[in-house]
Amino acid sequence: MEKEYKIDIDPRILELLGPSLYTNIYYVLAELIANAYDADAHNVYIIAESDRIIIEDDGSGMSYGKGVKKYLAIGTETRTDAESSYTKEGRRKMGRKGVGKLAALSVSENVNVTTIQNGDKSGFVLSKHVGKDGILTPIKETEIKFRKITDKGTAIEMVTPKYSLNKTAETIKRNLIRLFPAIDKNFRLHIIVEGKTPLTLDSNHEEMIRHLAGLITLGTEFKSYAKHLKNPAHKKEKSLLDIRPEFVKPIKINDKKGQEKEVNLVIKGWIGVCESTRGAKLDAKDFSDNFVSLFSNKKLGEYNILPNVGKNLLNEVYVSGQLHIDLFEETELPDMALSNRQGYKDDDIRYVEVVNYVRDTLLPEAVALRKRYSDYKNEDKRAAKLAREKEVEDRLEQAYGKYKTETASRIRQKIEGLLGRYPIKASDLDIEGIVESEVLSAIPMLGLKKDADENKKRILISHTFADKCLADVIYKMLIYNDIPKEDIIYTNSENEVSRIPKRTDIFEYLRNFFVDSRSSQKIYVIYVTSNDMSRAWAAVAEVGAGWVTKRNHEIFNIMDHKPQPPLVVTTEYHNSVKEGASIKMNPVEHDKFAVKILDICSELGYATKDKDSNKDELRRHVTIME
Repeated sequence: MEKEYKIDIDPRILELLGPSLYTNIYYVLAELIANAYDADAHNVYIIAESDRIIIEDDGSGMSYGKGVKKYLAIGTETRTDAESSYTKEGRRKMGRKGVGKLAALSVSENVNVTTIQNGDKSGFVLSKHVGKDGILTPIKETEIKFRKITDKGTAIEMVTPKYSLNKTAETIKRNLIRLFPAIDKNFRLHIIVEGKTPLTLDSNHEEMIRHLAGLITLGTEFKSYAKHLKNPAHKKEKSLLDIRPEFVKPIKINDKKGQEKEVNLVIKGWIGVCESTRGAKLDAKDFSDNFVSLFSNKKLGEYNILPNVGKNLLNEVYVSGQLHIDLFEETELPDMALSNRQGYKDDDIRYVEVVNYVRDTLLPEAVALRKRYSDYKNEDKRAAKLAREKEVEDRLEQAYGKYKTETASRIRQKIEGLLGRYPIKASDLDIEGIVESEVLSAIPMLGLKKDADENKKRILISHTFADKCLADVIYKMLIYNDIPKEDIIYTNSENEVSRIPKRTDIFEYLRNFFVDSRSSQKIYVIYVTSNDMSRAWAAVAEVGAGWVTKRNHEIFNIMDHKPQPPLVVTTEYHNSVKEGASIKMNPVEHDKFAVKILDICSELGYATKDKDSNKDELRRHVTIME
């Protein structure tokens, strides 16, 4: 007797429902893989051939009677209580409404469904076009053949699909690991493209985590993800790895019976930042590396909520993450999944609270993580640059020693030779001419001097942190006059290129490159003086360093303080009034400030803007007391 297969749904619904559920082939695969997971499969085979895509699993399979009948009962809730929420092997079920099986109809007009359980084979064609009686075309047992399974399991065969998979197994893998976090050694995926050697996946997170530069984990089960970080930065910069407990917030919500309950919203998972935007999305079907996905019961609910929570900050493009909120699929609570199975109802209190947490807390912390990584890398680059500059200084020191020794020797030899050859007195020799000639001939030994001069900072803003408000104004006015940020040392600058690398002591820097340097290039020091500065040892030490270099300097003073030697206090200096974090000055000091900035730029050889425009710019940063 031939088996009969009747679908328990109005056939017209199939024509409308199936094609509208999914917009991407990988969402379809995720639904079919989820069905295999709920069937307690341990291996799922994604087989891509020229004219078909097959999902075959070694799960429990379906008996012709109870199993197939349940499969064809579309829209029947599969999880109604705690007991029915778990599979026979104890997995928490992903499916709920029983409509995921229609996913394949988004890809093919006709889908061959074959299954085997205890040697009993069943098969039928799931189609968008079914007669009014709901009877599906059967597949004869003699025609049912599986590619990988033997005694139990199910195969979904999408014939002549309108969507195609990528040509390589690696690309298919890369997309699937973003959609299916349940992959592990007990639930493996095997990708077979055009009969080639299978590519096996037994972990989803290792590949995703190893590309990250920084990571935040939420919950004990995600703590181990940290071991997959391959970027060495987090071992030196400990703040790039943040292992924390799951986020828990009590909320009130009505259950399916309309009764209010207080439940805990628990968010677990991970969020991280990439080292760079790798440009790995090569095809329109590929999923971006820039995402924050929501999962429930390990099943994808929404691929990317970043458009809902982001603030269009530059560092957001480096963010990726997967958050797990099992409360979204709690059996006793209302279903909150959208009809297209690719998102959630945005007015559900569970979704609202998750969005608020990600937008207000987690995403800003991830963006800050990326900035810390960027600062770390830039510190490394600047430290390396400093090391190269120190190497030039050391070579210059060696060249200077050689220059001094050899030049003195050659002058002595020349004078001795002349004295031995001619009966003349030393006083009759052109000593000055001899010295000049030999010094000039030895100048090439100092060829590194130009390199050493060009690599040096040229201006130091010497201050204490309490006077940062005035130092900031000076820095901004120097930048306004097109002095490169790279030429300025300002230890409290918000621009990292003007700060000395944090692993370098500023006094060591000044000693190496200015006090002990053989280069004639000195540093111009701008002193921000105040009562606070006179009590700050570090700032006073900078005054000493500037005095040792015997370089010109300028004083920008804060009222109620009188600068003292070794600063040059005999010439007129600028005075400001500090009130909290604000700077005020009278019209005379306003004009004097602009003049001093222009004088500094001119003395160092920088072209400047005119005085009036400088005064206008200065008004943007200070208050002028008329």
